[in-house]
Amino acid sequence: MPIELATDLPFQNLARQTHRMMEQLQKGFVYGSETWTPSVNLYETAASYLVCVDLAGVDKEKIDIEVADSRLKLRGARAVPSFSPSLDEPPARVRVHLMEIDHGAFSREVEIPEDADRHKISANYRNGMLWIEIPKS
Repeated sequence: MPIELATDLPFQNLARQTHRMMEQLQKGFVYGSETWTPSVNLYETAASYLVCVDLAGVDKEKIDIEVADSRLKLRGARAVPSFSPSLDEPPARVRVHLMEIDHGAFSREVEIPEDADRHKISANYRNGMLWIEIPKS
Protein backbone atom coordinates (compact mmCIF):
# COMPACT_ATOMS: atom_id res chain seq x y z
CA MET A 1 0.00 0.00 0.00
CA PRO A 2 1.58 3.30 -1.03
CA ILE A 3 1.77 5.90 1.69
CA GLU A 4 1.34 9.58 0.94
CA LEU A 5 2.58 12.04 3.53
CA ALA A 6 0.75 15.29 4.05
CA THR A 7 3.01 18.20 3.20
CA ASP A 8 0.68 21.06 4.13
CA LEU A 9 2.65 22.03 7.24
CA PRO A 10 6.41 21.85 6.58
CA PHE A 11 7.35 22.30 10.24
CA GLN A 12 4.72 20.01 11.73
CA ASN A 13 7.22 17.16 12.25
CA LEU A 14 9.73 19.51 13.88
CA ALA A 15 7.05 20.87 16.21
CA ARG A 16 5.98 17.34 17.15
CA GLN A 17 9.59 16.31 17.88
CA THR A 18 10.13 19.42 20.00
CA HIS A 19 6.93 18.69 21.93
CA ARG A 20 8.07 15.09 22.58
CA MET A 21 11.48 16.30 23.80
CA MET A 22 9.79 18.70 26.21
CA GLU A 23 7.60 15.86 27.50
CA GLN A 24 10.70 13.72 28.07
CA LEU A 25 12.38 16.56 29.98
CA GLN A 26 9.30 17.01 32.15
CA LYS A 27 9.25 13.29 32.92
CA GLY A 28 12.72 13.66 34.36
CA PHE A 29 11.86 16.65 36.56
CA VAL A 30 8.11 16.61 37.17
CA TYR A 31 6.62 13.87 39.29
CA GLY A 32 3.01 13.04 39.91
CA SER A 33 1.77 13.67 36.39
CA GLU A 34 -1.80 12.39 36.26
CA THR A 35 -1.89 11.17 32.67
CA TRP A 36 0.33 10.29 29.75
CA THR A 37 -0.44 10.74 26.07
CA PRO A 38 -0.11 7.79 23.68
CA SER A 39 1.36 8.33 20.22
CA VAL A 40 -1.08 8.41 17.30
CA ASN A 41 -0.81 7.98 13.53
CA LEU A 42 -3.61 9.34 11.33
CA TYR A 43 -4.31 7.96 7.85
CA GLU A 44 -6.89 8.67 5.17
CA THR A 45 -8.20 6.44 2.40
CA ALA A 46 -10.86 7.16 -0.21
CA ALA A 47 -13.50 5.62 2.07
CA SER A 48 -12.39 6.34 5.63
CA TYR A 49 -10.03 7.84 8.17
CA LEU A 50 -7.85 5.51 10.23
CA VAL A 51 -6.48 6.29 13.68
CA CYS A 52 -3.69 4.07 14.99
CA VAL A 53 -2.92 4.46 18.71
CA ASP A 54 0.19 2.93 20.31
CA LEU A 55 -1.11 1.24 23.46
CA ALA A 56 1.45 -1.53 23.94
CA GLY A 57 0.92 -3.30 27.24
CA VAL A 58 -2.57 -1.89 27.82
CA ASP A 59 -5.29 -4.45 28.57
CA LYS A 60 -8.10 -4.18 26.04
CA GLU A 61 -10.60 -3.96 28.91
CA LYS A 62 -8.84 -0.83 30.21
CA ILE A 63 -9.49 1.20 27.03
CA ASP A 64 -12.47 3.56 26.85
CA ILE A 65 -13.46 5.15 23.52
CA GLU A 66 -16.03 7.94 23.41
CA VAL A 67 -17.34 10.09 20.57
CA ALA A 68 -18.40 13.49 21.84
CA ASP A 69 -19.23 16.41 19.57
CA SER A 70 -16.51 16.42 16.94
CA ARG A 71 -13.90 14.61 19.06
CA LEU A 72 -12.82 11.03 19.55
CA LYS A 73 -11.79 10.66 23.20
CA LEU A 74 -9.56 7.80 24.34
CA ARG A 75 -8.92 7.04 28.00
CA GLY A 76 -7.59 4.15 30.00
CA ALA A 77 -4.70 2.92 32.07
CA ARG A 78 -1.52 0.88 31.72
CA ALA A 79 0.06 -0.95 34.64
CA VAL A 80 3.76 -0.62 35.41
CA PRO A 81 5.53 -3.26 33.30
CA SER A 82 6.42 -6.18 35.53
CA PHE A 83 9.06 -8.82 35.16
CA SER A 84 10.43 -11.84 36.87
CA PRO A 85 13.85 -13.28 36.04
CA SER A 86 12.53 -16.53 37.46
CA LEU A 87 8.99 -17.44 36.54
CA ASP A 88 8.62 -19.05 39.98
CA GLU A 89 9.33 -16.04 42.19
CA PRO A 90 9.55 -12.28 41.69
CA PRO A 91 12.75 -10.65 42.98
CA ALA A 92 12.69 -9.41 46.57
CA ARG A 93 14.21 -6.06 45.66
CA VAL A 94 14.65 -4.17 42.37
CA ARG A 95 16.68 -1.03 41.73
CA VAL A 96 15.30 1.11 38.90
CA HIS A 97 17.97 2.76 36.74
CA LEU A 98 15.76 4.12 33.97
CA MET A 99 11.99 4.29 33.55
CA GLU A 100 10.83 5.69 30.20
CA ILE A 101 7.74 3.57 29.61
CA ASP A 102 4.70 5.56 30.64
CA HIS A 103 2.21 3.92 32.97
CA GLY A 104 -0.93 4.88 34.82
CA ALA A 105 -3.87 6.72 33.32
CA PHE A 106 -3.72 7.96 29.73
CA SER A 107 -5.83 10.33 27.70
CA ARG A 108 -5.83 11.35 24.04
CA GLU A 109 -8.29 13.25 21.85
CA VAL A 110 -8.49 13.32 18.07
CA GLU A 111 -10.67 15.67 16.07
CA ILE A 112 -13.20 13.92 13.84
CA PRO A 113 -13.45 15.42 10.34
CA GLU A 114 -16.76 16.95 9.30
CA ASP A 115 -17.35 14.39 6.53
CA ALA A 116 -17.08 11.43 8.94
CA ASP A 117 -19.98 9.07 9.69
CA ARG A 118 -19.86 9.11 13.49
CA HIS A 119 -22.43 6.29 13.76
CA LYS A 120 -20.24 3.72 11.98
CA ILE A 121 -16.95 4.11 13.85
CA SER A 122 -15.31 0.77 14.67
CA ALA A 123 -12.25 -0.22 16.68
CA ASN A 124 -9.90 -3.20 16.66
CA TYR A 125 -7.07 -3.86 19.13
CA ARG A 126 -4.21 -6.09 18.00
CA ASN A 127 -0.52 -6.39 18.80
CA GLY A 128 -0.62 -3.41 21.16
CA MET A 129 -2.09 -1.08 18.55
CA LEU A 130 -5.63 0.27 18.69
CA TRP A 131 -7.00 0.81 15.18
CA ILE A 132 -10.07 3.01 14.86
CA GLU A 133 -11.81 3.27 11.51
CA ILE A 134 -13.94 6.34 10.89
CA PRO A 135 -15.88 5.89 7.64
CA LYS A 136 -16.59 8.92 5.48
CA SER A 137 -20.25 9.80 4.95
